[in-house]
Amino acid sequence: MEKEHKYIGMWVTADGYVRHELLPGGRYDEARGKKKSAYQGSYTITGDHIDYRDDTGFTADGDFREGVLYHGGMVLYREEQ
Repeated sequence: MEKEHKYIGMWVTADGYVRHELLPGGRYDEARGKKKSAYQGSYTITGDHIDYRDDTGFTADGDFREGVLYHGGMVLYREEQ
C-alpha cells in the first residue's frame, strides 16, 4: 500500500456520530459519539476497496465510490481540512 494513500484522512457520517480516521501506515481510529478511539485497528486498501481488522480480531470491509466511503451499512464523507 502506498505510504500516503489518497483515502487517508477523516471520514464522517452525515450526523457526525461516527468519525473514522484512516492514518498513514495502515492504522485507523474510529470514534463513536463522545467515545474517542472506540475502535482501532489496521486496514489495507486495494483499488477502491478497504479491508479492516480491529485490534480484537473483528473484520469488516467497505468501498469508496465517487468520494464516499460505504462501510458496514454506514455512509461516510471525507471531512475537508
